[in-house]
Amino acid sequence: MIIGAHAILYSKNAEADRAFLRDVFAFPSVDVGEGWLIFGLPPSEVAVHPGEKNNVHELYLMCDDVTAFVADVGKKGAACGPVLNRGWGLLTEMTLPGGGKIGVYQPRHARPLAAVVAGGGTATRGRRTARAKVARGKPARRKPARGTRARKR
Repeated sequence: MIIGAHAILYSKNAEADRAFLRDVFAFPSVDVGEGWLIFGLPPSEVAVHPGEKNNVHELYLMCDDVTAFVADVGKKGAACGPVLNRGWGLLTEMTLPGGGKIGVYQPRHARPLAAVVAGGGTATRGRRTARAKVARGKPARRKPARGTRARKR
């Protein structure tokens, strides 16, 4: 059973890029020895695009408000490129201290439900959300409309 995904960024200055992920993005991390940090990420999704060759992968981070994101990381000394409207989302690009680039975008496309993982939880650390219950075939409880009384079951 798949329980998550592990993405790898290769860098000419891995230590600086790890500090960037820790300090600018504030991703939680664990030190697995000798300063080698593994970062926790928010729920993710994967898409398969046609290409001329295999083994080419890209990583984009998603946010709910790209303008606020650009302002927030700017306060931490990180710069973003211009925000471009690509139709499927609003996209900016950041250059990491090691020289690599990473895209950050505000999606405008439909988003899938979080995947259900072993034990019935979701990628949100085991919390069962209404969306995850529906994904498992269980009806989500809905709050009664304002001014109505909930029926006893």
